[in-house]
Amino acid sequence: MSGEIIYVGPLSAVASTVEASGVGYLVTLMNDQMMVERPPSIEAERHLRLVMNDISEPQPGLVPPNDSHVQELIDFVVDWDRQLPMLIHCWAGISRSTAAAFISLCALNPGIDERLIARMLRAASPTATPNTRLVLLADGLLARSGRMSSAVEEIGRGQTTMEGTPFQLPVRVAA
Repeated sequence: MSGEIIYVGPLSAVASTVEASGVGYLVTLMNDQMMVERPPSIEAERHLRLVMNDISEPQPGLVPPNDSHVQELIDFVVDWDRQLPMLIHCWAGISRSTAAAFISLCALNPGIDERLIARMLRAASPTATPNTRLVLLADGLLARSGRMSSAVEEIGRGQTTMEGTPFQLPVRVAA
């Protein structure tokens, strides 16, 4: 089983994706009201939990994505040994998780055009609608000069749905 894969999906598909795909690393992007149990097959140090709400602008009583969330994600992904696949999930598998997958691929493929990565995301998931705040923050931290945000804007909103279907992306992106 190749560890060179990032799976993306909703909370409801975490257990089945981990079991079916041999996932060994997990990224959870959820608010702090949701109790998410780490699957027993995933070691605690291989689970990154980022507490945030799915918002693009600050709102009273909610936690917007911030630079430290994005830096933790980038550090976790860059340190990932890629011996086992990674699963990135949020509540619905549409916004925070797809933004985190896009950010991860940009971090792991620094010389690859952001538009190519965004189109790859769109081809893998017609419902992907990456959280624009997460992408904007990553754009700055990865020194992509606005190209990540432009690429996500270019693919536009995904199809409307209540929950995304799990999908996978290869880690290595060819130019």
